[in-house]
Amino acid sequence: MNMLQSRTWQVGSMIALIILISGCANREAQRVATPTQTQPDAAPAASTTASGGGRYAMHGDAYPVAPPDVSTVPDAVPRNEPRSAGGNRPTYEVWGEKYHVMPDASGYAKQGLASWYGEKFHGYATSNGEIYDMYKMSAAHRSLPLPTFARVTSLDSGQSVIVRVNDRGPFHSDREIDLSYAAAARLGILDNGTGRVKVEAIEPDRWLAERGGAPASTAPNADAPVAEPAPAASVPQAAPSVASNNPAEGEVSGGYYLQIAALGSADSARKLSQRLTDELPHSVRVMNEANVHRVQVGPVTPAQETQAREALRQAGFPQVFIVR
Repeated sequence: MNMLQSRTWQVGSMIALIILISGCANREAQRVATPTQTQPDAAPAASTTASGGGRYAMHGDAYPVAPPDVSTVPDAVPRNEPRSAGGNRPTYEVWGEKYHVMPDASGYAKQGLASWYGEKFHGYATSNGEIYDMYKMSAAHRSLPLPTFARVTSLDSGQSVIVRVNDRGPFHSDREIDLSYAAAARLGILDNGTGRVKVEAIEPDRWLAERGGAPASTAPNADAPVAEPAPAASVPQAAPSVASNNPAEGEVSGGYYLQIAALGSADSARKLSQRLTDELPHSVRVMNEANVHRVQVGPVTPAQETQAREALRQAGFPQVFIVR
C-alpha cells in the first residue's frame, strides 16, 4: 500500500512539473512576442518595392540606449541637389498599396500627423541609398521627391525644424511624415510618438535669396552616395573638431572611414577610440559636432575595407557604414 501511494505521489509530481514547465514556456513565448515599445512603426528603408517581410514587418521601434543631446543639432541646410537615383520611381507599391512620387515639390504644404523612427533603422540604407542616421535632421515621406528640404512645424508648440527628406514612409494612412529621432526631439514629440505638424517644401534658391545668400550649389550633397552609401541628412559641416590617433591619416588617397558609433559622451568616445586603436590595424578618429561624438575607423581604401569590416566585427561592431 505504501509503495502504491509513493508511486502515485511520484507520478502526480511529474505531471505537475510538466504543467508548470509548459506554463512558463507559454508565458515566455508571449513575453517575447509582445513588442516592448509603443512607438509607431517606422518607415521602411532601402527597397520601396517590397510587399512585406523583413524590416517592413518589424514592430516596436526603440529609443537609443544612451542618446546624445540632440537639442543643438542644426537644421538641414537647403541647397539644390539632383534627384536621387534611388527611391524616385513614379510609382511604387508597399503592402499592396500603390504610391505616386511627385515630379516636383514646389508649393507642397500639408498638415497631418508626424511620427518618428529610431534605433531599429539606424545605420540601415534609406530609400535613396544613403544611410539613416537618427541623430541628423532627416525624414521620410511617401510622395515628395528625394531629396527634398522641408520645414516641419509643430501645430501644438509652434516649434519648427528643417529636414532633408531622403526616405519613404510612413506607410500609415493617418500620418504625413516620419521624422528622425533628432528632428522629433527638437519638436517635442518623442514621448507621445506622434504630433500634429505642418509640412512645407522649401525651394532652395528662394530660401537662400530671402536670406541674402548666393545661389545654391547644384553639386551633389556631400552626404549623398557616390560609389558607396554615405550618411543620410545634410547638415552644415562647419569645422568639426577631430581627435585622431594618426595626424597623417587624411593623406591616404581615395580613402574613406567606417563609422561604428555616435555617442553623447566625449569620454566614452575617447575610451572606445583608444580601445580600438589597440585592437585594429587602422587608425581611429572621433568627429565632434553638436555634442555628438562619432567614432570612425580609417581611412581605408576599397581594397582594405573587407579586412577592416571583419576586424570590427570581431571587435563587436558588425554594423558599420561608410563616411567620406
